[in-house]
Amino acid sequence: MLYGTPELASADKTVLGEIEDMRRDLKYRLAESHRWDGQFRRQLQARAIQGSNSIDGHRASVEDIESIMFGEEPLEASAAVIREIAGYQQALTYIRHLSLARCFRFDTGTLNALNFMMIGHHQNNSPGTVRPGEIYVRSATGEVLYEGPDAEDVPELLDELIRWLNVGDLEVPSYVRAAMAHLNLVKIHPWREGNGRGSRALQTLVLGRDQITTPEFSSIEEWLGEGRTTYDYHDVLGEVDRRRWSPHGETLPWVRFCLRAHHMQAQRVRRRLAEAGEVWLLLGEQVDKERLHTRCVAALYQVFVSRRLRRGTYQADESLSQGQAARDLRELAARDWLTPYGETKGRFYAPGPKMERVKAEFAARIEPLRDPYEPASA
Repeated sequence: MLYGTPELASADKTVLGEIEDMRRDLKYRLAESHRWDGQFRRQLQARAIQGSNSIDGHRASVEDIESIMFGEEPLEASAAVIREIAGYQQALTYIRHLSLARCFRFDTGTLNALNFMMIGHHQNNSPGTVRPGEIYVRSATGEVLYEGPDAEDVPELLDELIRWLNVGDLEVPSYVRAAMAHLNLVKIHPWREGNGRGSRALQTLVLGRDQITTPEFSSIEEWLGEGRTTYDYHDVLGEVDRRRWSPHGETLPWVRFCLRAHHMQAQRVRRRLAEAGEVWLLLGEQVDKERLHTRCVAALYQVFVSRRLRRGTYQADESLSQGQAARDLRELAARDWLTPYGETKGRFYAPGPKMERVKAEFAARIEPLRDPYEPASA
């Protein structure tokens, strides 16, 4: 028996409707191709990877994650964290392909494959295979926060989850089904490691298969990995069953938590997408004014959305030779758009004085996101 899908209250249906409105708006805006699309999508994926891994204690900057995605050596992340990030990136790339596959059914093999991609470098934890014994989730002090179901029950529970993923509750809104897929997999806790990341990835895959939007736009992993939200995430999971597998618990608080996360993340992505167009246009005007090559806008945009830019990233984005990319970046530094740091492979470019002014101008205009469950202020 799995945790059951709850009935939504009127407030939840209102929030769900607002999420759908934002989703349709995003799909409409994304239907038209823009020069910044590739960088924008990469940033979203990097932030999702950062969020999900930070929940499990594997912390890396967005800039280092983008370097790993490009096959470059990151500047700050440790070798251990690099392996975790690279594994999760591979799993999310696979999810992106599965979301578009014409022939697809959920099966246990797919879930195990995702787990192997994520933690295959931890051979002592039997990656990609169901755990052979009991499992406990513990706090930093050793307190047991959750005890998974008996190991002998896990194969049957996984089979039940797979059946439900393929044919269960198909009339339920996709955001709710995805939340319940996440909840049931993390509560089954079928593997010795990677259960949280695997469950968050499954939530994204369910939404991707339902064509909500592409995985990088439907994921809430960035939101879950931030500050207080991470504590709230663990708290609401604990509320469902009081620390033991108990599929009779109330699941509406969990679904409501996920709907709020989707709403808040959708607000953020919609704001960023609108900002991207405005920023690109502004930077294009500045490049024309200073008689720089138009491709330099891509370098400036990357520095606008990140703390730094590396030559290899710009070179790959614009399909340039090493010499062309290096000359452009030197020129942008000479014009005070960029500030260079480091040498050889460790060299990167941070915002220069002119870019700092642009960033400050846009930062001053950012308004707080609206909690959809909070009453509107008078």
